[in-house]
Amino acid sequence: MFGKNRKIPPGAQSCLNWSKKNLLLLMTIAAVALALLLGFTIRLVEPSAKAVKLIKFPGDLLIRALKMLIIPLVVSSLISGIAKLNPRSCGKMGGKALLYYFSTTLIAIVIGIVLVVAIHPGKPSLKELSGIPEEDVDKGRINTLDAFLDLIRNLFPDNLVAACFRQTKTKYKYRIIEEVVEVYNGTGNNTQNDSAVIVTTETKEPYDSYQTNIEGINVLGLICFCIGFGIVLSRLNEKAPLLIQFFGELSEIVMALVNLIMWYSPVGILFLIMGNILAIPDLAKVAQTLGMYMLTVCAGLILHGGIVLPLIYFIATRKNPFLFMKGVLQAWLTALGTASSSATLPVTFRCLEENNHIDKRVTRFVLPVGATVNMDGTALYEAVGAIFIAQLNGRDLAFGEILTISLTATLASVGAASIPSAGLVTMVMVLIAANLPPEDIGILFTVDWLLDRFRTSINVLGDAFGAGIVYHLSREDLAREDEEIAKEQLYEVAVHDDSEVPKS
Repeated sequence: MFGKNRKIPPGAQSCLNWSKKNLLLLMTIAAVALALLLGFTIRLVEPSAKAVKLIKFPGDLLIRALKMLIIPLVVSSLISGIAKLNPRSCGKMGGKALLYYFSTTLIAIVIGIVLVVAIHPGKPSLKELSGIPEEDVDKGRINTLDAFLDLIRNLFPDNLVAACFRQTKTKYKYRIIEEVVEVYNGTGNNTQNDSAVIVTTETKEPYDSYQTNIEGINVLGLICFCIGFGIVLSRLNEKAPLLIQFFGELSEIVMALVNLIMWYSPVGILFLIMGNILAIPDLAKVAQTLGMYMLTVCAGLILHGGIVLPLIYFIATRKNPFLFMKGVLQAWLTALGTASSSATLPVTFRCLEENNHIDKRVTRFVLPVGATVNMDGTALYEAVGAIFIAQLNGRDLAFGEILTISLTATLASVGAASIPSAGLVTMVMVLIAANLPPEDIGILFTVDWLLDRFRTSINVLGDAFGAGIVYHLSREDLAREDEEIAKEQLYEVAVHDDSEVPKS
């Protein structure tokens, strides 16, 4: 009965195979469930603040590990991704693909910003309830012009090494203006019967501004340099193969390190959620606020993936976008289960080439680059998350600060690895660039494992639509290239036949 040759039923074998492929997802779900159970149970004994701090310590290690990989992740992923673009051989196709990538990413960010500002899911009371420590953040307001100029300055750092740990920010010199007012008590007619009281008021008025360096990674400067470096490297493809290979291998190594950290993430998430539950006295308000946050993110993803992307595809191709979506349904479901654009890539290849009949020359060029460059869902998620955290801290962001978040989310999403929960890494980058406390990201871990699936599926759907649009717009060029290849083959055959004719 229990012999070695006993066969496993097909249903059980299928379930076992699915569990192996989605082990990290199951572990994350189990960690969240266990954290909720233990958190509510331990709350009954009312642990001390020191005990809560110790419980959150493994989660703090996860955040530190993610922050540790920011610089190598940006440099390796961005340079290796852009270096794959060869302007000489795929100039037109690459231009169309990049235009589509950045346009849809910007649209996604705008959708996210509009929704999070309109819905306003974050309330300062949530941070006070959650027990997240306050950061020593400069509360002083900065005008829009100086914020925009700081954005440009940080795009071009004067010291690339210093940009790894410092960024430029405008601060103001203030002068104290004293105003002496003579107030009369009595009739107020300044008569001899009135007694005069001297009142001195002081106000701070900025009279000059200066640029200084503040602690924090200059993400914009690093990304700008990596983009320029990658473009030049792509033009020197034949002269620098070892350098291209180096950044490609470095990207693989960093992704492997992130994968290792992701296997620790269930443990870190377990203790982060437990610590947050134990530190929050009013769980109903927290659930309500995070519920609105999830609703904001999901509404943005549905709007972008269900309306905006199909509309762009229809305008560009005049074809039914929902039939196209039906052809990539398997890839969409795979992305929903794995939360990884890279893991879904082989399925996306097969769906586009077999179901939607997209030319292989397009898919083999657009999809690998899109898996690295095109991150619509991640960019929307980061913009919503950053402004949500700003709302938690009671920060009313100026236009320049929102522009900083938009540009940083756009560029940072390009450097995001196409692996599960890489958005957590780039989210920290956006928070640092916006001068927001990165520790506040801990409260988002509670629902990130679920939102990660949704935003990854939108990333894959955006890659597929991009391949379809680029193929439609490049059909004439591809047909012309096929004709040239056919003529060259006929010419070679003719020359070969002439060379075999014996001379008389």
